[in-house]
Amino acid sequence: MTTLVARSASPSLLSGVVIIAGTIIGAGMFSLPVVMSGAWFFWSLLALVFTWFCMLHSGLMLLEANLNYHIGASFDTITRDLLGKGWNVVNGASVAFVLYILTYAYISASGSVLHHTLAGMNIDVPARLAGFGFALVVAFIVWLSTQAVSRMTAIVLGAKVITFFLTFGGLLGHVEPATLFNTVEASPSYTPYLLMTLPFCLASFGYHGNVPSLMKYYGKEPAVIIRCLVLGTLIALALYIVWLLATMGNIPRPEFIGIAKAGGNIDVLVGALSDVLNSRTLDVLLIVFSNFAVASSFLGVTLGLFDYLADLFGFDDSPRGRLKTALLTFLPPMAGGLLWPNGFLYAIGYAGLAATIWAAIVPALLARASRKRFGSPRFRVWGGKGMIALILLFGLGNAVVHLLSSFNLLPVYQ
Repeated sequence: MTTLVARSASPSLLSGVVIIAGTIIGAGMFSLPVVMSGAWFFWSLLALVFTWFCMLHSGLMLLEANLNYHIGASFDTITRDLLGKGWNVVNGASVAFVLYILTYAYISASGSVLHHTLAGMNIDVPARLAGFGFALVVAFIVWLSTQAVSRMTAIVLGAKVITFFLTFGGLLGHVEPATLFNTVEASPSYTPYLLMTLPFCLASFGYHGNVPSLMKYYGKEPAVIIRCLVLGTLIALALYIVWLLATMGNIPRPEFIGIAKAGGNIDVLVGALSDVLNSRTLDVLLIVFSNFAVASSFLGVTLGLFDYLADLFGFDDSPRGRLKTALLTFLPPMAGGLLWPNGFLYAIGYAGLAATIWAAIVPALLARASRKRFGSPRFRVWGGKGMIALILLFGLGNAVVHLLSSFNLLPVYQ
């Protein structure tokens, strides 16, 4: 999460676009090829585009409601005023759950990536211990100060961008049309596996906590903020499509069954790509990129959880107060990482379940309540009641799909 300060000079559009795209794009992208392997490339594109459309409009609905409040009003303030204390508690609990489950997911991911990286150097460190050690390092950085996190994030983000272009350029050069179009299977079935991809798609487009921050950054300038949301989410969508193209164009569809059975963690996917590419240079770039992707996501999510808990429990910013917050932030997910080191895919799925509340259902309800009270004089999302109904159905549908999947009531590609 990013804390932004209003300034007198007009900030550039690029800054807001980078904030939105940077918030969305993280280590969660590594889950997409695995969970989408059943639906495969073209049906997965349909799921991604539909989710992008709905998540963009839910963010615009949050902006619509936010514009009726003073600059600096938080998501929490708007929800409490428009929907009441009950919805505010539900919304706050869902935010906390998502941040905790993502922290656990990135501990699991960091353990698998570090284990894979060190194994390449003939150093055998169990994934659970590697994740625990990495979490301790991140906890220390977060405990030091927000400034320390900001500096470290800037370094990691810069390295991630560089390795991203180098890695993806190489991966796209190795794409095989026969693999991408799945010509190996005689009568493949794709549509039965489409629904289960939706919660993972939803979790991959979370940026809504930044909407109030953008208003704090730009002021009440809906036209500029709208462009930030549209361009930032489009960049994320384009990157996800390229990522699916790079993975599904290199790894045959049947091989994803083994990847999923092995836990679907990042190291398994990276290992599968390394096997088919047969390029030491690309292998190294892929490993380096995955490390930086996990690190940047880990830092961002844990700082957001740290600040959320500090505000919730009223801990001060002294070393002692920050230590209390750090213990509350890191101990539960670190314990989860030791007990269940390979829960990355499951965690991302549950994050999608909880995110339906604050990223889809609540924004739609806020827009409806805002129109009744204020009439939305500054900006109104197009589509009227029909668009609000669509976003509500999208959120509720995602929740139902995840619950059905949890009880093994949806087809699984295996």
